[in-house]
Amino acid sequence: MIGINDMKERYWDLLRKLREIRTAPVIKNIGHCPTCNQDVTFIARNEWLRDHYLCSNCGSIPRERALMLTIEGYCPNWRSLTIHESSPGNRGASKRLSEESSNYIPSQYFPDQEPGSIVGKFRCENLEALTFADESIDLHVTQDVLEHIFNPSKAFKEIARTLKPGGMHICTVPLVNKGMPSKVRARIDNNEIVYLEPEQYHGNPVGDGRSLVTFDWGFDICRHIFKASGLFTYLIHIDDLMNGIRAEYIEVLVTVKPRNLDLFPAVSNKARIS
Repeated sequence: MIGINDMKERYWDLLRKLREIRTAPVIKNIGHCPTCNQDVTFIARNEWLRDHYLCSNCGSIPRERALMLTIEGYCPNWRSLTIHESSPGNRGASKRLSEESSNYIPSQYFPDQEPGSIVGKFRCENLEALTFADESIDLHVTQDVLEHIFNPSKAFKEIARTLKPGGMHICTVPLVNKGMPSKVRARIDNNEIVYLEPEQYHGNPVGDGRSLVTFDWGFDICRHIFKASGLFTYLIHIDDLMNGIRAEYIEVLVTVKPRNLDLFPAVSNKARIS
């Protein structure tokens, strides 16, 4: 016959095992984090790796590490470049860029502030109407920003205008539609938002803390960028556990402005200085 103490011990042992099952890592491995540049452990306790596959040192997530690894590969001299990042976060690639770049310009869009003015530690910039001079930026960086813009064609053209020849726009954006055509979720008509799909929001570091999703982008985003700016875009997908990069929707886009614009008529017509 089982005594009361034995029953209690079995009960608590069962609870401990259930707790271990609930908190057991979905994935855990040792590697090198591109965002904090340290040897770390990567661990996820939730199957949605995009938000939960974390660096044990800096707390970065896969898309941030994919972005930083791409910047290192395509712009190895990034520390000496003029870098503009729109809507940066306070961790991951944003933190490293801000700490190690000699000319890093972070911006947020404040509708009630003068464009180009300084608000706290940020410059007030609207990607659809940048105040930067022509050919003044070596590298534009955006992380999950392009799905929140009402007129992305204007943003693509403005980014192209302000890039120096040889400059790049390196960004992440969730390509949720993959091989399907990109879809508009919301637009502006007569200064009013028209919702074409149910409202959907992502987090925002400023304002009320949320940002409306205006586009469901697919792989055809490269064609949209070319149509607006005349610039070609590389679509990069990285799956690399040693760098803590594995998840859905972590593609990195690299749009390049040619060094010799005379060889690219499309760029000359759309993104070149007139």
